[in-house]
Amino acid sequence: MTLRHETDVLVIGSGAAGLASAINLPPQVRILVLSKEDMKAGSTNRAQGGIAAVTDQDDSTESHFTDTLMAGAGLCDPEAVRFVVNHGAAAVNDLVSMGIQFDTHKSELHRTKEGGHSHRRVLHVADATGKVIAATLIAEANRRSNITLLNDRIAVELILQRVSDEAKQVVGAYVYDPAADRVECIRARSVVLATGGASKVYLYTSNPDTCTGDGIAMAWRAGCRLSNMEFNQFHPTCLYHPDARSFLISEAVRGEGGKLRLPDGSTFMQRFDTRQELASRDIVARAIDYEIKRLGIECVYLDVTDLANAHVEKHFPTILERLLEIGIDIRKDPIPVVPAAHYTCGGVLVDQHGRTDLDALYAIGEVACTGVHGANRLASNSLLECLVYAKSAAEHIAEWLAHTPDSEPDISDWDESQVTNSDENVVLTHNWMELRRFMWDYVGIVRTDKRLERAANRINMLKGEVHEFYSHYRINSDLIELRNLINVAEAIVNGAQWRKESRGLHFTLDYPEQGHDARPSIQCPPADPLDVLQPANAIV
Repeated sequence: MTLRHETDVLVIGSGAAGLASAINLPPQVRILVLSKEDMKAGSTNRAQGGIAAVTDQDDSTESHFTDTLMAGAGLCDPEAVRFVVNHGAAAVNDLVSMGIQFDTHKSELHRTKEGGHSHRRVLHVADATGKVIAATLIAEANRRSNITLLNDRIAVELILQRVSDEAKQVVGAYVYDPAADRVECIRARSVVLATGGASKVYLYTSNPDTCTGDGIAMAWRAGCRLSNMEFNQFHPTCLYHPDARSFLISEAVRGEGGKLRLPDGSTFMQRFDTRQELASRDIVARAIDYEIKRLGIECVYLDVTDLANAHVEKHFPTILERLLEIGIDIRKDPIPVVPAAHYTCGGVLVDQHGRTDLDALYAIGEVACTGVHGANRLASNSLLECLVYAKSAAEHIAEWLAHTPDSEPDISDWDESQVTNSDENVVLTHNWMELRRFMWDYVGIVRTDKRLERAANRINMLKGEVHEFYSHYRINSDLIELRNLINVAEAIVNGAQWRKESRGLHFTLDYPEQGHDARPSIQCPPADPLDVLQPANAIV
């Protein structure tokens, strides 16, 4: 018998997007927030740089709007961008009202400047902004009696109910409890996907292990369109060290004057862009990638030794402390860095309220494609987008709940009658590593038609193997995540093969110029059962 939970709103994901949506819902609404691991394990907690918002009289929302459009390389939705930048100050005020104290300088907010910004507008709490925001939102959620936080659950599949011959509505989700090794059923009148991005599809990433594209894959299998999946942002400066993998060196380091250098100490960014270290992330990442391949070196170096020690200690205490643990004193030593997969700019296609193609299903944060980021996300716009869309989605969900009767669907138990325990989990481990390696090699910073074709062929083979595994064996965490990553990888390659140009984060040697017609890539959900990989009891 399947263990069951019941709630008004199920929020899958406990980062800034998920928690902010829960906090903004009315107190009479019952909310269950699921976290894949600990509530602090997601990407929000790792965000170092800050939140971009116009809070200075010398700055303007028009300037922020223009900077975002320029970074997005012609693919931003202007209406979505204006919506976010116009609500930036309000989002900051909401955080301040919850007790967050952003850094100040001479009694004024200290604003740093990051790549692609024309003004210093990034508010921060030293270099641990995300950590403070995550802790504050968790504390606020814990104060709300209508919000229940549930750790260590992995969403498996959305549960759908047919409301007409053509329309389906989400009525909950099946989730896996690894500790108990069982699948639970959560019935909900509305579901919010806030599961983050999918950068774990790549071998090298700044993201935590939880970022396996779960929400993107589940929504696609359930019938939602995806958009701009080919645009994967590679952060230029991830620490290159065997004892500290996936540790990000904030873009704010370059914003405060850090210089990129080759092993001989020479600078190189001036050869790629007049903005040098403060060019947009796609340009800086490609420049580093080019120099590494040209010289056959393992990494480049980010140097802040010209900055005053006091300045480094004040603004980058987390980075300083972490690197001291592995023997690097950034006040004296340059930092070895390489690009790493960092942010999924595409995702589940949504409107201004976070609504997807399915009734009662919302997507916010990195899992969603709002149109704000276009072909390349402007630095520190991600936390801003999370908070603005979380509030907008919460307002729409509250309205929808108030005017929509509860359908009370009869949801089937999770069916394991036709499957057995597997004694071949080593297959999952091998397939997982193979996927991440060929995605890095063939669908990374620089692409070609041939590389994409090779990746597509390997994805089709893995998809068949995982479908076979999923059909015959009981699920586990590795199988759930690998299945989702394969769906995500397929969507990334589909988008990249369709785009016959280089734009933003998608750069291909076969079409090195940007085309004249800027169009988002929109992928309809797969129709073939092998592509869907969905259990028969997911539609009731």
